[in-house]
Amino acid sequence: MSHTISKVYIHLVFAVRYRRHSIRSEWEAELHRYITGIFRNKGQDVLAINGMPDHLHIFFMMRPTCILADLVREVKKASTVFINGKFYPVTKFRWQEGYGAFSYSSGQVDTVIRYIQNQKEHHQKKSFKEEYLEFLEYFQVAYSEEELSRWLDGA
Repeated sequence: MSHTISKVYIHLVFAVRYRRHSIRSEWEAELHRYITGIFRNKGQDVLAINGMPDHLHIFFMMRPTCILADLVREVKKASTVFINGKFYPVTKFRWQEGYGAFSYSSGQVDTVIRYIQNQKEHHQKKSFKEEYLEFLEYFQVAYSEEELSRWLDGA
């Protein structure tokens, strides 16, 4: 695709199953490096990665050959095997089904990077549910209250 030109920035958000606080601070940085490696191996450039014990944010520049659903499936699958095989959590680690993916313009890149880098401070004031609802409102995403509530509450 040498004649294809694109510059698409995606902010990806996904959560731990049942909204468990399973991402431990002791190995969080290693998990971020591992996931960044998966993105690189798939030809994608990670600009920021961070999160909380119950969810993760990844901001990356998506290449034209990328199929987002396939990338997310691979990241979740490989990182689940990595976590369970290396860190042996008390309960088997699993990611929640689904994800949020939001696109930004090149003029918003620095703002989104700062937002993701400051997740720990941000969530001292706002819950994941409040944060996610703000994304849906900002991006004018239609959603079912019942289905969203089940997803946000970790069902």
